[in-house]
Amino acid sequence: YMKTLTLQVPDSLDTKEAQTLLAAKLYEKGTLSLGQAAELAGYSKRTFMELLANYDVSVFNFTEAELDKDILDAQSYHI
Repeated sequence: YMKTLTLQVPDSLDTKEAQTLLAAKLYEKGTLSLGQAAELAGYSKRTFMELLANYDVSVFNFTEAELDKDILDAQSYHI
């Protein structure tokens, strides 16, 4: 379930772009999941993932500690 938010913005601001920027930043912060952010922006997950780069947001939201753990875990495997 989503709430409705009404904002007054200048005519010069593209509403769709503002909506996508808000969704991208909320995804980046971890406030919204990828699916929730895509829905907020009004795009499919795939399209939203492709648009994230336009807002300098990575699809992969890992903390430094999570990445360090993944590296250590990977080093423990011998192929």
